[in-house]
Amino acid sequence: MARQARLALPGYPHHLQIRGNNQQLVFLDSDDQARFLEQLRNAMSEHKLTLHAHALLPNEIHLLATPIAADGLSRCMQSLGRRYVAAFNARHQRSGTLWEGRFRAHVVAGPAMVLRVMRYIECLPQNRGVASALLDTGISSLPHHLGARADPLITEPSAYWGLGNTPFEREAAYRAWVEQGVGQAEADLIAGCLRGSRPLAEPGAMAELERIAQRSFTPRRRGRPRKATSEP
Repeated sequence: MARQARLALPGYPHHLQIRGNNQQLVFLDSDDQARFLEQLRNAMSEHKLTLHAHALLPNEIHLLATPIAADGLSRCMQSLGRRYVAAFNARHQRSGTLWEGRFRAHVVAGPAMVLRVMRYIECLPQNRGVASALLDTGISSLPHHLGARADPLITEPSAYWGLGNTPFEREAAYRAWVEQGVGQAEADLIAGCLRGSRPLAEPGAMAELERIAQRSFTPRRRGRPRKATSEP
């Protein structure tokens, strides 16, 4: 069966994942991470993306970003991938591919869903055992959203601004939200949307996405449809 075309919509946040080939490391030290973030900044500026959240894990990267143009995501990721691999290979005296095929992505629509995906991404370092505490990491945008340090790459989405009228109120509300943790059902839902390139959206937003894309995003039941039973 042919793979369904990946949905990319300008003006909507997208959750993106880039993984190392065969789960190989894509960051060997903090210098690699700093280089990636600098190249991410350049690629986003060139292809007009706004970054809302990020997490740099040893063998994969998660981003939440909004493109201005529909092709902005693919162009940005292609450019970033080529530049980073060239720099990584030169620095570590290696050759060949680094990434596992094309990046994964799905649309995120509605304030509640945007906050859920932000929390999912920014909690990944702690949940994967890379960080021992919420602020014990320089590899995600979480310290920025909790007011611990400013991250010049980040532009807060409107969902985050809706958490309070002042920076202190927003940071406190987001900390409380993060401290609730990511449940297994929520993590599975987000991961499933990422694997299947399916939007994660509130009901009203989902209806609008289906209208724009002119296709349904409701998962179909497996197996043959039931036959209608005839009346006796």
